[in-house]
Amino acid sequence: MSKLTKLNTIALTLLITGSIDSVRNLPVSALFGSSLVFFFILAAVMFLIPTALVSAELASNISEGGIYQWCRLAFGERMGFLAVWLQWINNVVWFPTLLLFIAGTATYLINPALSQNKYFMITMVLTIFWSLTLINLKGIRVSAKFTSFCAVAGLIIPMALIIVLLAVWVALGNPLQIHLSPQSILPDFHHSDNWIALSAIMLSFAGMELATVHVKDVNEPQKTFPRALALSSVFILITMVLGSLAIAFVVPEKQINLVNGTIQSFSYFLSAYHLKWLTPVLTIMLIIGALGGSVSWILSPVKGIAQAAKNGFLPAYFQKENQHGVPQNLLITQAIFVSLICLVMLLLPSVNGSYWLLSTLSTQLYMLMYVMMFISAIFLRNKPHYLNQGFAIPGKKFGLWAVCGLGLMGCAITLFVGFIPPSNINIGSKLNYIIIFCTGMVGLVIPVFGFYLYHARTMRKQAIATNLSLASQRSN
Repeated sequence: MSKLTKLNTIALTLLITGSIDSVRNLPVSALFGSSLVFFFILAAVMFLIPTALVSAELASNISEGGIYQWCRLAFGERMGFLAVWLQWINNVVWFPTLLLFIAGTATYLINPALSQNKYFMITMVLTIFWSLTLINLKGIRVSAKFTSFCAVAGLIIPMALIIVLLAVWVALGNPLQIHLSPQSILPDFHHSDNWIALSAIMLSFAGMELATVHVKDVNEPQKTFPRALALSSVFILITMVLGSLAIAFVVPEKQINLVNGTIQSFSYFLSAYHLKWLTPVLTIMLIIGALGGSVSWILSPVKGIAQAAKNGFLPAYFQKENQHGVPQNLLITQAIFVSLICLVMLLLPSVNGSYWLLSTLSTQLYMLMYVMMFISAIFLRNKPHYLNQGFAIPGKKFGLWAVCGLGLMGCAITLFVGFIPPSNINIGSKLNYIIIFCTGMVGLVIPVFGFYLYHARTMRKQAIATNLSLASQRSN
């Protein structure tokens, strides 16, 4: 890719923002009322800021980007593969929740009641995901342009609109479902549901490191990555807090729908302002924004897995790239896995319950990967691959340890509360939830050991072939 066609700061910022910031995440956060402010600040301090700082440092000082390269250089091939597997499999589990949002929002153009029909939603989810997979087969340039357009049309504009509508709502003295005060912002730490809020918000901040796999597609990465990560972090935090409050202020807690809660909130506003005719327009914009976010999440983790495939963890079939440099066979395989996981929806009594289970399972897997990322960052500064040419976390060794320590603390809390089922969402029996949850965690990590065995066998074959070649050369 020539320098002229590489991603600049604005394009990379839109790519990162479009991948992470999403109106889809607002209903989940709004469900926890006024205490969401506290948890957003806590999540920013213990997760968003640490992941942005660590990603910026590693992306600008390690020549090859991505979690696989970072963990591989810090702890070896196997740890690198485990990290990138956790990143990839978490996305496979998480995709259905994002696609549920798109499908649920789309039902407002047909019949909102369809958002609770599991069979209709599964059909919509599979159709959308396979369509986005085909877009990603066209390469990073096409997907980046698509994401940039969607970030503006389907994210920035709707986010700004819902914040403006909230401001007008408050200015006109309309009734509020929650009230902000020092007492209400601080949660009751003895109530488990309040801590569960942290898990949902952590997931909404995840993904900062994803864009770093495109380090070779970025113009002046040592400068561009830190700038883009800083700009996107500020924008994401502000819009997520205000957008979540907009829903919490207007929609009664028991009426918040995790799948189509955002368009539900817009309908409340627009009905009050006699602008109901705008609902279809906003519905389409929200769908566009969610589609843009989906595209980045589909391709970036696959590129990370592709790096591991080239080092012998996967058969040669998965190393094949098309003319756009996209690992096409991995993309198709991913689409098949997502299609199978969508069937999990049929095991729970409600779409909300399915949405929550998949979101929390995805969060747990992702937090394990972030634990590895923070620990790797501490060790990589002393490795010969560290360039010392780009951004470095302020405070030298103390600053690095403090930032990584905060990140590890945030991950630990999230991992702990992830096993607590929520009381305000229909998940069936708690025992059924925990069994499905734990089985999912174990079942999604176990395949790693099979790939370890395959890698070991591949390395032995290569060593034997090399020895035979050397012996043949000596005999000649």
